[in-house]
Amino acid sequence: MSAQRIVIAQITDLHIKAPGELVCGRVDTASALAHCIEALNRLSPRPDLVVISGDLADVPLAASYDHLVRLLAKLELPFAAVPGNHDGRELFRAALPDLGYAQPNGALNSIHAVGDIDVILIDSVVPVAPHGELDAETLDWLESTLGRSATRPALLFLHHPPFATGIAHMDVQNLRNADKLAAIVRAHPRTRLIAAGHVHRAASTTFAGVSAVICPAPNHAVALDLDGRLPPSFKIEPPGFLLHVYLPGEGFGTIATHLVPVGEFAGPFPFFAGDGRYL
Repeated sequence: MSAQRIVIAQITDLHIKAPGELVCGRVDTASALAHCIEALNRLSPRPDLVVISGDLADVPLAASYDHLVRLLAKLELPFAAVPGNHDGRELFRAALPDLGYAQPNGALNSIHAVGDIDVILIDSVVPVAPHGELDAETLDWLESTLGRSATRPALLFLHHPPFATGIAHMDVQNLRNADKLAAIVRAHPRTRLIAAGHVHRAASTTFAGVSAVICPAPNHAVALDLDGRLPPSFKIEPPGFLLHVYLPGEGFGTIATHLVPVGEFAGPFPFFAGDGRYL
């Protein structure tokens, strides 16, 4: 049983382009990432690891990844990353070669021991397709990796959500073989969290009996279109990221997930005066 709190930050869907280029001619994703990194660097206590859950580039070009690497150099925290559907695996691996990938080629899966928990990144990319799927090699690797321990809590991160959100044009792009992921998760109760990106907005549910969340993006949000009245659209909403806090306790402990907005906000202010009066 772990005896310490562990904090994992999750950011996602960075969509970095070549310098000076805007996403959809409108969104300065580089500036958004810079502000997000500033917010991460200010956190106290500092996260033990930052997980970047896909779509680091907007278009898989060398110039995009060169720009990404320069921006990430400002991050003062250790990080791990997994690609999304906008990424190119070969360029991703070349730009970020030291992230402990489990295989020398193909899917960019990885596992990271953080204190007494395991952070497992699962590559759900289908090359040149927007939807996700876990290939046979990844499924075998995940089964084997989770099977290495029956006691260490495990947090799983991937790009494509394995559940529907109610936003139709995004749901057709989610993880197509989520049933196979569910079977593995049910077989390994040390799995305590499944965290995804892709949808550019915060959402939560349960999946295979486990807490499952989607991380918001630091830039633009997919429009919350639950009745299908809009074409695929985005909005400029408050940016944010997630903090997953592992608290030791009975069994596999507890995971609490906090939504953290990116920006400058007034406070903190005390609730009570020095004599204990409520202000």
